[in-house]
Amino acid sequence: MAEGQDSSEKTEEPTHRKLEKAHEKGDVVKSQEIVVFSTMGAVTMIIAFGASGTARDLLGPMAGILEHAGELRIDGGALVQLWAELGGSILAALLLPFLMLLIAGVAGHMIQHRPVLSSESLTPKFSKVSPVAGFKRLFSAEALVNFVKGLIKMTLVGAVLFLVLWPQHRLLDPMINMDVVQILGITQALSLDMITAVLAILALIAGADFLWQRHRWMTRQRMSMQEVKEEYKQSEGDPAIKAKIRQIRMERSRKRMMAAVPTASVVVTNPTHYAVALKYEVGMEAPLCVAKGTDAVALRIRALAEENEVPIVENPPLARALFATVDVDESIPEEHYRAVAEVIGYVMRLKARQ
Repeated sequence: MAEGQDSSEKTEEPTHRKLEKAHEKGDVVKSQEIVVFSTMGAVTMIIAFGASGTARDLLGPMAGILEHAGELRIDGGALVQLWAELGGSILAALLLPFLMLLIAGVAGHMIQHRPVLSSESLTPKFSKVSPVAGFKRLFSAEALVNFVKGLIKMTLVGAVLFLVLWPQHRLLDPMINMDVVQILGITQALSLDMITAVLAILALIAGADFLWQRHRWMTRQRMSMQEVKEEYKQSEGDPAIKAKIRQIRMERSRKRMMAAVPTASVVVTNPTHYAVALKYEVGMEAPLCVAKGTDAVALRIRALAEENEVPIVENPPLARALFATVDVDESIPEEHYRAVAEVIGYVMRLKARQ
C-alpha cells in the first residue's frame, strides 16, 4: 500500500501487471485447507493400497529380531550394525508413503498457483519479530476468522467421525478375543471409512476456503485510481507526452502535405469547406491525392494553389466524395475515375488553349 493511502481508496480491480508483481514477490492465493485435503487424500491411498505391503515390510525385520532376541550380539560394532540394518529396513518400507505425502503436499500448492521462486518471504522483516505486530496479528480479524473456521472444521469432522464409528461400536468387545491379523483388517477397514468421510468434509471445507482466500487476495490487490494511472504511464507512456508526439507528427504530416500542393495537377473544392489536391502525370494508373482538408486547411490548400497557379475546379459533390473515400498519398477509387477524368480533361484543354 502506498504511504499514507487508505485501503478504502482502492476501489479498482487489479491489473494483470499488478497481479504479476504480486506473484513475483511470492504473494499468491494460499489455502492451507487445500494442502490438508491433498495430504489426507494421499493418506487414504496409502492405507487403501499400501498399508498391507508396508506392514509386511515392517513386521519382517521386527519379527526376526524378536524371534532371535537371545542370539543377537549387542556389543560394540554389532549393535551399530543391528541398528543400521533395522533403520535401513524401516526407511525402505516407509520411503514410498513419505514420497507420496511429499508429492501430495507440493500438489496442494501447485493446484492453487503456478510455481513461485521468490526470496521476498525469506527477507528478514522487523514486523515478524516485533511483539507489537505479533500481538496485533494474534487479535486481528484474520485470527478471529481462522479461530471460527477451526471450530467449524473440528465440529464437522467430529460429527462425521461419530456417525461413522458409532454403528461399529459393537465390534470393540469381540476384538479382545481376535488375533492380530483380524484386528489389523478391522482397523484398516474402519480407518478407510473414517478417512473417506473426513476427506469428503475436507473437500467442501477446502473449496470454500480457497474461494474465501482468493476473494481476500483479490481485495488486497485492488488499486486506487492514482495507482492505475501511474501504472498506465509506466507501461504505455505519459498520455500528455503521447498527445504531444501525436500533435508533432500531425504538424509534420500537414507541412509535407502543403509542400506537395504546388505539384498538384488540379484542386477540387466545395468551394471553401472542402479541398482535395490531385496529381496526374502520363504513365500513372490513376490520379493521386497529394493533399486534402476542410475549412481552414481547405482555404490554405486553395491559397497555395492560387499562388502556384494550380487550377482550381469547384465541384462540391466530387470534392466531398473524394475527401471521404481517399487518403493522402493514395490513388483515387475506381468509382471516381470518370468524374476525375472529366475534371483533368477540362484542365488540360484549358492549359492547351492558354
